[in-house]
Amino acid sequence: MRTLAKLKWVMFTAALIGMPLLVIETPSVGAQSNPPAQIQAVKLTVLSTMLVGSAQGIGEWGFSGLLEADGRRILIDTGSHPETVLQNARDFKIDLSNVKELIITHNHWDHVRGIMTLRKAMMQKNPDALSVMHVSRGVFYSRPTDRGENNEMIAIRKEYEATGGKIIEHAQGAEIFPGAWLTGPVPRKYPERNWTTSGKVQMPEGLVEDNIPEDQSLVLNTPRGLVIVTGCGHAGVVNILTYAHEHFPTQPVEAVIGGLHLFPASDETLNWTGDKLKEFKVANLVGAHCTGIEALYKLRERIGLTRKTALVGSVGGSYVLTSGIMPAGLER
Repeated sequence: MRTLAKLKWVMFTAALIGMPLLVIETPSVGAQSNPPAQIQAVKLTVLSTMLVGSAQGIGEWGFSGLLEADGRRILIDTGSHPETVLQNARDFKIDLSNVKELIITHNHWDHVRGIMTLRKAMMQKNPDALSVMHVSRGVFYSRPTDRGENNEMIAIRKEYEATGGKIIEHAQGAEIFPGAWLTGPVPRKYPERNWTTSGKVQMPEGLVEDNIPEDQSLVLNTPRGLVIVTGCGHAGVVNILTYAHEHFPTQPVEAVIGGLHLFPASDETLNWTGDKLKEFKVANLVGAHCTGIEALYKLRERIGLTRKTALVGSVGGSYVLTSGIMPAGLER
């Protein structure tokens, strides 16, 4: 009744000023009358990060992960060196040629430099491979410096589209397939300063400090709770979980996987972050890339997790919904 009344009021107001206007409010996922879709099977395999947990694979400063969810396969970020993810996939006998969709969490080089290498290599087997890229509003904003443009995604966009690739830009959260919600730009409720660069970004309102406004994460709704995959978590992991909770208010957090950019964080910040993650009932934590090894251990202790439920992410390691964290070896 309240939504209907608001809709009628907006239409009546528009009529008074002579403008045809129809406003339809879409309720949040958690507020819908029908229960939100859930994903029954989830596996996330790390294909780029610093630690190599076995004799196979190449480590680097970067992140990439292959998501498999109810038969759907999506690559999240592509690492920092053009060949790393391609080689790691070969080493672990993972075929990426039937992966159609790609999610880029933000514009930084250590997440995007594998895009074209992977697209061109996989196209030789399947023209549709990695042909759809999901990005967040702001990923193509200019990052000017004294040495020129610092946003590699601007040039990558032209090259990618020249191959027939399609880019989907998200200005807000969106369900990209049943049970999978991409946050788009995350509201910054808490003042988490989860970035270490000092550059500028050309926003529509002008040149301002670059806090990586496009940073986005993927949220998977499962029977066990939410599985959240981040690239660097520049929006702040607490902000990300807070935003996810607004859309799935009854769900605990089953797992957080990816980079959290907490390696330079103070003990005070890590304690606050750990307390918040405990409030969200985080059951599993795979801290890859920029999370930081010492930061991961401090979070594990603060949240009350164990060596089985909170590990440093490694190349070849994975998380499986039914089995938990599956370490590659060294990170055990």
